[in-house]
Amino acid sequence: MWIDYKKVNNLTIAETWKNLLEAEGLPTKIMPEKGLLDWSETSTFRILVPKGREHVADEIIRKI
Repeated sequence: MWIDYKKVNNLTIAETWKNLLEAEGLPTKIMPEKGLLDWSETSTFRILVPKGREHVADEIIRKI
């Protein structure tokens, strides 16, 4: 199960967060806030991490 970890303003920022977290070994998904039909560069995106692994994402962010 996946849970919301962070919301970002556009696709570029979402992909940056995804790449950062996955480079440290944490599986990550990005989804448009309004659903898949709203996928565009300017949509608001949700960063999703596995449930129970939020603390891992917090630690990765603290390292940077």
